[in-house]
Amino acid sequence: MEFETQYPIRVEQEVSWGEQDKLGHVNNTVYFRYFENSRIAQFEKLGLKFPEPGGHGFGPILATATCEFLKPIHFPDRIRTETGICKLGRSSFLQLYRIYSYGQQDYVATGTSVSVYYDYAAGKSAPIPDELRQAILELEQVNA
Repeated sequence: MEFETQYPIRVEQEVSWGEQDKLGHVNNTVYFRYFENSRIAQFEKLGLKFPEPGGHGFGPILATATCEFLKPIHFPDRIRTETGICKLGRSSFLQLYRIYSYGQQDYVATGTSVSVYYDYAAGKSAPIPDELRQAILELEQVNA
């Protein structure tokens, strides 16, 4: 099922001095941390739990992540990472991200990731439970 996201999750944070690289802008790997902060906030909002380390429960696992760097981010700045889900599969969902720079008053990056609902004991994907599927649709305000 595909739908348009409204980016319901928004995480604001300051850019740290140590996130810059030798070229004086935020290093490319840090953008994925910004995405991760937003993704975890989304999981918390959905009530999605992670198994304990070495656990045998169910939870999300990251399958892929991409980033399109539109403009470099510099220190000091404040950013807002926005996240939403735009596609639900049997056992996975596609998340979209965008990062807004308050200093530049513009979006500076976009990205995607695929998270898989995972059976950690079996070591394979599992169907997304109906409760989680419904929570995603409600968060995205999708009439299904």
